[in-house]
Amino acid sequence: MVSLYDAAIPGYVRMLKNLAAFLDKAEAHAATTGVDPQTYLDARLAPDMHPLMRQIQMASDGAKGGAARLAGIDPPSFPDTETTWAQAKERIAKTVAFLETIKPEQVNGDEDRVITLKFPNMTLSFTARDFVFQFSLPNFQFHVVTAYALLRQAGVPLGKMDFLAGGTPVQTA
Repeated sequence: MVSLYDAAIPGYVRMLKNLAAFLDKAEAHAATTGVDPQTYLDARLAPDMHPLMRQIQMASDGAKGGAARLAGIDPPSFPDTETTWAQAKERIAKTVAFLETIKPEQVNGDEDRVITLKFPNMTLSFTARDFVFQFSLPNFQFHVVTAYALLRQAGVPLGKMDFLAGGTPVQTA
């Protein structure tokens, strides 16, 4: 059986690096096409959805919050003040740096402990295992996928391999 650490932490790191690579491609695309890069950062898939920058922030929050909860520590606090490509990429880099401090022994071995999330209108409780597979990873992936979709919709030439391995090489047996 795969450990919780292996199921979560390397995947967060990989996808955040891929997200940073999406931003590099988007920035280059804007420069070559003359598009104002701010239009990408403000783009939404639907009027009631968050724009690209907020999707990036929420992916960061999901990864660092998920990892911290699994490790039983407090996540670093990053204010949601980014407004530029450079700031978005810096936030991703800070999130990856935090994730790389998490050790397997901080996460593994207590898969049945309860993790409780409190929201303004509800409280959710999960075992650590269920937290990873039913909440943390799906929530994180939602925001990365939405960022990818926003950039694709804007014409940025991203493909499936960018999503799967844009910032990290695919490892095969």
